[in-house]
Amino acid sequence: MARRALSTAGGGEIGIGSEIINSFSLLEILHANQFEGEVFDQKLIEQTEENFYRGAPPNWLNFYISEQAESNGTGTSFIKRDGYETLKKQISQRGKGLGTSAIELFHQQGCGGTTLTMQMLWDLRKTFRCAVLTGSTSDIVKVAKEVVHLFTAGNRDSNTVLLLINDDFLSYNLQDSIMEEIAEQEIAIDMPVVILLNCVRVSDVVMSKKEQASTEQLKGKASKRIILKRSLSDTEEEQLVKKKEELSRRFGDRCKQFHGFNILQTNFSQDYIQDVCAVFKKAKRANKPLKAQLAAFLSLLNAYVPGSYLQESQCLDFLQHDNPVYGNCSIEHYMNPFGHLIVTFHQDINDERKVSMAHPLIAQCCTELLAIAGVTRSDTARNFLTNFCRDQPPPCLLGFVKDLLTKREMKKEGTSITEQKELFSRLILDITKKEGTIQSASILKVASKKFDQNPFFPQALARFCSKEQNNFDEAEKWAKTAIKRDPQNSYVADTLGQVHKNNLIYLKDKKVPTKPRKILQLAKKAINAFEEEKRLAENEHWNEKKGDGKTKVLRALNTRGQFGYLEVCNLLYDHLVGLDEIWKKLLTKNESLGIVLRFLGDTKLFGFDSLIKSLRDKVEKNFEFFDTFLTYSTSNKKNDDASYVSKKAAECYKKYIGDSAPDDKLKQTLHKLRQKLAVTSAGVLSCINRCTSADAENIATWWEEVYRSKDLPTEAFSNYIFAKIMLTNMEGILSSSDNQSDFRQKMSLATEMKPEFHMLKLLVFWPTDDEDKQDTDLHQLIKNVQHSYEQEFKTLFQDRYLLPLFFFGKGEGLNRFVHRRTVEIWWTQDALKDANTNWKNENIFKDTVVQEKLLKVEGVVRNYKLYATFRETETEIHANRRDSLWKSGKVSFYLGFTINGPLAFSIQRTTTEGPPRKLLGASGNETESSEWTKLEPEVTIMDEVYTYSLHCEKGLYECSLSALRWVCEGRVSFSYRFRSWDEHVNKPVCINHIPAGPLMDITVTAGKMEEVHLPHWFCIDKNVSRSDAFVVLHVDADGDFVEQVSEVTPSHVKLNKPVFSPKGAMILKKLGFKVKIFFDVLIYMRIRTKLMLHVYPMTRDPALQQAVETEEKDNGFRRIRKPSPTKPLRRNSDVSLSADTDGATIRPDNRTLTCTWSTQNFFEVEIDKSESEFSLILKDKQKGTMENVVWSCTILTDDIETKNINNEEGKHFVDRHRTALIERVNEISPILDSLLDKQLISQDKYDYIRNKIVFPTSRDQMREIVDMMRLEKQSKDTLYEILKERETLRYLMSDLEGSK
Repeated sequence: MARRALSTAGGGEIGIGSEIINSFSLLEILHANQFEGEVFDQKLIEQTEENFYRGAPPNWLNFYISEQAESNGTGTSFIKRDGYETLKKQISQRGKGLGTSAIELFHQQGCGGTTLTMQMLWDLRKTFRCAVLTGSTSDIVKVAKEVVHLFTAGNRDSNTVLLLINDDFLSYNLQDSIMEEIAEQEIAIDMPVVILLNCVRVSDVVMSKKEQASTEQLKGKASKRIILKRSLSDTEEEQLVKKKEELSRRFGDRCKQFHGFNILQTNFSQDYIQDVCAVFKKAKRANKPLKAQLAAFLSLLNAYVPGSYLQESQCLDFLQHDNPVYGNCSIEHYMNPFGHLIVTFHQDINDERKVSMAHPLIAQCCTELLAIAGVTRSDTARNFLTNFCRDQPPPCLLGFVKDLLTKREMKKEGTSITEQKELFSRLILDITKKEGTIQSASILKVASKKFDQNPFFPQALARFCSKEQNNFDEAEKWAKTAIKRDPQNSYVADTLGQVHKNNLIYLKDKKVPTKPRKILQLAKKAINAFEEEKRLAENEHWNEKKGDGKTKVLRALNTRGQFGYLEVCNLLYDHLVGLDEIWKKLLTKNESLGIVLRFLGDTKLFGFDSLIKSLRDKVEKNFEFFDTFLTYSTSNKKNDDASYVSKKAAECYKKYIGDSAPDDKLKQTLHKLRQKLAVTSAGVLSCINRCTSADAENIATWWEEVYRSKDLPTEAFSNYIFAKIMLTNMEGILSSSDNQSDFRQKMSLATEMKPEFHMLKLLVFWPTDDEDKQDTDLHQLIKNVQHSYEQEFKTLFQDRYLLPLFFFGKGEGLNRFVHRRTVEIWWTQDALKDANTNWKNENIFKDTVVQEKLLKVEGVVRNYKLYATFRETETEIHANRRDSLWKSGKVSFYLGFTINGPLAFSIQRTTTEGPPRKLLGASGNETESSEWTKLEPEVTIMDEVYTYSLHCEKGLYECSLSALRWVCEGRVSFSYRFRSWDEHVNKPVCINHIPAGPLMDITVTAGKMEEVHLPHWFCIDKNVSRSDAFVVLHVDADGDFVEQVSEVTPSHVKLNKPVFSPKGAMILKKLGFKVKIFFDVLIYMRIRTKLMLHVYPMTRDPALQQAVETEEKDNGFRRIRKPSPTKPLRRNSDVSLSADTDGATIRPDNRTLTCTWSTQNFFEVEIDKSESEFSLILKDKQKGTMENVVWSCTILTDDIETKNINNEEGKHFVDRHRTALIERVNEISPILDSLLDKQLISQDKYDYIRNKIVFPTSRDQMREIVDMMRLEKQSKDTLYEILKERETLRYLMSDLEGSK
C-alpha cells in the first residue's frame, strides 16, 4: 500500500506519516492517493457495489470502484444529480479567493444528497485536502485547530481544505475560529484556508421553507444554496435509464433488489415502493414471527429517524442466532421474505455491521401497510422498547429512541411554515391522530420506565398529559420526576411551570368557573417554577463562562423562565380582571389589597399579598430584560428568538402599567413613556418598529422634558438624542445639530455612564470628511464603550450576535445616523414587512439602494486586523465577518454601531488601478454625441463585481464609462452591472442572433426613463442601419425574450419607454452581407525567466474584458495599456500576430475575431527578456498583402515591469525601501519558499530564518532576508520580482513604487 498523501496547491502530492494521520480525532481525511496501490478481493468489490445499489450509505470504496470501472471500460461513473455541476462551480469560485467560505446544500432524506457531496470530495481529492467532520462540534476551537493543521500539513506545501459538515449552525462560528487560529499562529496565506461544504438533511416542511427563502434570495441575485429534492429532471432520468441497462448486464436479476437505485431511477415512484413492500400486506397482529417483528422495528425506526440503524449483533440476538455467518447465510437470508428490503453495511471497517431498511420511503410504506393490517405504530414501538431497550442499550440506540419519541420538527399551518416547533415528535403525533392519546401516553410511560435515569421521556410525557389529555395532576407528577433525574437542568425545570401555565390556559379557554384563590394558587405555583428555572439558567450560563470561553459553542442563555413568568402574569390578569374590574386597580398598584378584599369579601386572599405586590415590578423588570435582550442582540442560531416573544411581553407589560397617571408631573411624563414602551434606551431605539411618527415626536418631546427637569436621570440625555434620531429616521425631518457641545457638557456631570451614552457619544464625535482634523480621541471613545459594555452586558450577550443599531448615511448632523430598520426598509421596499435580516451574511449590502444611501468608510487591513483611516490617523475596528480580513491592503466598508461599539460590514478591497477609463467605445463615430451630457458614474466593487451608479435631473445623458445613453423627464437614479452573454446565447430565443453589444443589468431606484440607448460595437452603414436587423434581449425570471428596437444609430440601439431587466443588443446572424465590428486588443504581461505576453483581439464587451482581467491577475499577469484599433474588422476574420524582435515565439498561428464569450481566445507571446523596445503587429489574413495590417503597437522598455527597480539616482528598489519592507511585509513564509525554489538560499538558511527563537517576529525575519539579498544586484532583482508577484503585496508595492 502506498504511503498516504495529501494534495498540494501546485497540483502535486506530499506523503504524510502516521504521526500526522493519527493527529486528527475529529476529521476523517480523504487522502489524495486513497486506495492507490491496494488490492481488493473481487467478492468484496462486488458486495460493496451491491450494498450501495441496494440502499446502503456510500463509502469511499464505492467511488474508487466506480472510478476504476470507468477508467478500464468495464463500467460508468456514478450518476451525478443536477446540483453537481453547480456545486462544483461554486467550489471552484471559492477556490480562487482567500480565507474561508461556506456552501450550503439542503436535501431531503433518500434523494442522494450525501452521495453527491461525497462524490464531490472524491473527485476533488487531488485538488483540495478533503475531509469529513465526524467528531463532536461542541469543541469548535479543536475543530478549527485540526482544520488549520490539515491546511499546513507538509510545511511548505499548504493547500485548501474542503471540509464536509452537516451542521446548519456551525459555519459562521467555525469560520471565525479558523480565522483566529490562523492569526494566532501567524500563518501567512495566499489561498483559501477552508471551503465548508455544509450538507444538511432537512424534513419536508423545512425543505419548503428553504425553497421559499432561496426563491426570495434569487430575486436579489444572492442565493448560493443548492437544494436537492426527491424529483428528477429529464436529463437525470435519461442517465439513470442508461445506468440501469449497464447494471442489468453486469448483475442480471439481482438488479431487481437494488431498491436504493431503483427508487431513484423510477423518480421515487410510489407504485414501485408499494409493489416491493407488498409482502407486509399479509402481516398479522398476533403470533408474528421474530423476523416479521424485526422488520417492523426497522421500518418504524427508519421511517421516523433519518440515518438510524440497529447493530447486527442486536438483530441476531433477537432472532436467537449468535453467529453472524452461521451456515454462511447473511441476516438478509434469515429475514426472508423481508430480506430484500433490508441492507447490512459497514460505515467504518473497525465498527460493527449495521442493519437498516433499504430506503426511508420503503420504511414509511412498510410502517403504513403494517398499520393497515392491524400492526399499529404503538404496538410496534412498545414491542421495540421492550425487546431492544433492556439493561444498558448502546448510546447510539438511546439517541435514536430519544429522537423517535421526543424530537420535534417545524410546524406547518396550512401552506405556511411557522417559527414554532410541533408540540411532540412525528411518531407521537401520528399515534395520537390515528390511535388516540392513551396509546401515545402509554409509549412515553414505557420509555420513561425503561430509561429510568433519563429526564427527557418523563418531560415529554408531562407535556403530553397537560396539552393533550388535560390531566394536570399526572402531568405535574411526571414533570417532577424529570426534575428529580436532572435537578440542575433549566430546560427540564421549564416543564413544571408549563404544566401549571397550561392549567390556567385550560381554565380560561374552557371558561371553567374558578375562584380567585384557585387562580392565584396555580399562578403562584407556575411563577415559583419559572423563577427556579431562571435561577438554574443563570447558573448554567455562569458556569459555562468560567472556562476559557473558547473551547466550545456556548449554549444560549435559557430565557424561557422570564418569558413563562410574563405569560403567567398575562393569564392571571385576564382571569382576575375577567371576574371583576376591581382587580385591574390592584394589579396596576392603584389600589391596596386591603381595599380590594373588603370589596370582594374573601380575607383568605391576604395569603397572596406578597405575590400580588411583586407582580407589577417584576413584569416591568422582565419586559425591560426582553426589550434590551432582543433590541441589542439576536441568537446565533436561526429561529431561536421567536418574533412572538417581543409582542407577548409588550402585551403583558401594557396591562400592568395601566392607564392611571400619577400626580407628579415628571412621573406623569415617565408614565407616558412607559405606555409607549419607551422608558429605556432599548425602548426608544425600538420605537421605529412599533410606533407612528406622531408617537415618535411625542417620545422626543417627553424625553426632552425629563432631560431638562431637575431630577435628571443619567440616561435621559442620551434617550432624548436617540428619540430625535429615531424621529429623523421615521419622518426624514432634518436636524442641523449633532449635539457635540451638549455632549461635552454632559460628560462632566457623570463619571460612570451606561453603554448607550458612550455609544451615542462615539456616533456623534465620529469625524466626517469635511473636517480638517480629528479633534477627539476615537480610540479612547471606543475603549469607553467597550469597557461600559463589559460591565453591563458582556455576560448576558457573550454567546449572542450583537445587532447593529445604526449606520452612517450621507446626511449631516443627526441625519447621518441611519437606524438598522431604515436600512431593512430600503432593502425590502416594504415598511410593513418583517425583514428577518441575517446581518452576519451581509447580503443586505449587495442591494443597490442600500449602497446608494449608506456612506462608505475608508480603511486598511494589516495582520488580520482592520483600521479605519481618517487623514493621518488609524483606528482599529472589529469586523462583522472576520473572514474578510485575510488579504492586507486598502479597503472600504459600511460602518455600523452595536452596543459594544463600531463594527465594519461588507469589507471590500479598493484598487488603486480602478476600472478602465472608458469601458466601451461604441463605434468610434461620435458625431451625434454632442447633444448628450456626459456623467461620471460612482463605482463600487463587491465580490470583484463592479456596480456603476448615476443620478441626474431632466435631460439627455451619456455614461462616460459605458456609453449608455438615456432620456428622462425628471430626476432619475439607477445603477448597472455588466453580465455574461455565455448562459443566454444558446437559448432558443437567441438562436438566430449574436451579441451586438454589452449585456447590461440596469436597476432604476428612483424616477423613470423615457428612452434608453444601448451601445453596440458594429460598424453601421446603409445595410446594417435597418432596425429589423437588431433586437434587444431581455433576461427575465419567467424566461428570456427579445424585443424589436425603435431605432438604430451608428453607436446605439434605441428603446422607448423601457422596462428594465438585464438586456443587451443582438444582431441577426445571417444578413446576406458581411458586417464589421469595432474591437479592442488587450495585452497582459508577466516576467519570470522570460517575458510572457497574452494578446487578446476581442469585442468591446466589458463583462468579458473584466473576466479576462480577473483571470490574468489571478495568474500573476498585469495589463499593458495600448490604443485600440480605430478601424473595424469583419466578424469571424482570421487574424495573425507577429513581433519584430528576435527569439519571439507566438502561439497559435491565428485567431478568429468572434462575438462569442471566451477568455481563452488569445495569442501567447514568449520572448527572452528584451532590453529594447519592439512592435506587435496584428494582420487580417484574408486581405491582400499591401493592406493586411489592422493594428500595431510598440512595447516600450518602460512598459516592462523592471522600470521601478532603480530610481534616477541608481539606487535599487530594495535598498531604497529597506525600512518600509521590514515594517510592512508580514507574510514571510511564501517569500522564503520562493527564495528556496530559486536556489538563492539553502535549506539550512531557510530553516534558520523560520526559527521563531532566533527571529521571533516577521520584522526580524524580513530584516534578515533583505540584508542577505542586498549583497548582490541579481539577488535584489529576484527579491523584487518575488515581492511583485505576491497578490497580497500588490498595494504595498504600488505605494512604494509611486513614492519618491
